[in-house]
Amino acid sequence: MTAPLNQPLPDPAAADPALTGPAATGLDVAGLGGIALDSDGRELLSAEAAAEPVAATEPRLARRALTSLRHDPVALISVLVVIILAVVAVLAPVLAPYNPLHAFSNGLSNDGAPVHPGSTFLLGTDPNGRDVLSRMIFGARVSLLVGVVATGLASIIGIIIGGLAGYVGGVLESVLMRFTDIVLSFPILLFCIALIAITGPSTRNVVLVIAFAYWTYLARIVRGLVLSLKEREFVTAARTLGVSHAKILWRHILPHLTPAIIVYSTLGVASSILIEASLSYLGIGVPLPQASWGQMISQGQQYFQTAPWLLIAPGVALVITVLAFNLAGDWLTDLLDPAAAETGR
Repeated sequence: MTAPLNQPLPDPAAADPALTGPAATGLDVAGLGGIALDSDGRELLSAEAAAEPVAATEPRLARRALTSLRHDPVALISVLVVIILAVVAVLAPVLAPYNPLHAFSNGLSNDGAPVHPGSTFLLGTDPNGRDVLSRMIFGARVSLLVGVVATGLASIIGIIIGGLAGYVGGVLESVLMRFTDIVLSFPILLFCIALIAITGPSTRNVVLVIAFAYWTYLARIVRGLVLSLKEREFVTAARTLGVSHAKILWRHILPHLTPAIIVYSTLGVASSILIEASLSYLGIGVPLPQASWGQMISQGQQYFQTAPWLLIAPGVALVITVLAFNLAGDWLTDLLDPAAAETGR
């Protein structure tokens, strides 16, 4: 039997209430707890969900990290070395057998030469009669302090400049990135030497100079990532919801920059330690009598034939430290790489 010709057709909105309201024409925000739908009904990532991209994957990331370390002995050793160095730096006053600034009366031989390694001084003494092991331990504290603080400051500057340049664009981006290019055009070591010559040698100035020289690399990386992220659907949804630009940068874009920041910071610590050692080697870094590996290497090269431990001990410590941070950075790059994450599932 056919329906009468004058019978009205069924109203789809009445049959399905989900098709009524704003969802039928565009975005439904309030009714779905902040989840945005496009005109075809596809779900855009909500503003609240986009704010927690890292937290949602933390347990899985921790499991992948442990699994990766179990199968990668080189990465495991490098991470352990970094942890040991951090513990030594923090507990330097407890672990050091002697005061690193104290010159012992028995720290020099009868002819005035440094004492060889033995039971009293495990790594011997320096030309001033000070214990080399104690100065090595406190030198680790100086190197890690300069490396971590300088890299942290460089990261903050790079994130701010790169984030603003990538998100705002226009004239501000041109000005910031041209300034970045100018700083990048100077050789890093010569640039640091010139700045130290102006400001004077001190631990604080070394940290500030290294930070000012190294922010440029992260700024370029952050700018490129922000240029890509600000066009993503969850950022568009946040703007549609009326979220402020500052909150979009802080809650929706910055969490996605975390992997790149972590990798850069790990590798940046190694570079900062090398720059500090180079400046101290040249006599314009950490001032005397504070212990520094670069300074110890500079002093030890004068006694290489008669007291080789003065050169070998700080040199080996510097090589192991820089290598450990570089290998740990390579491991973090593989761990936080999206392609590696997909394969590890």
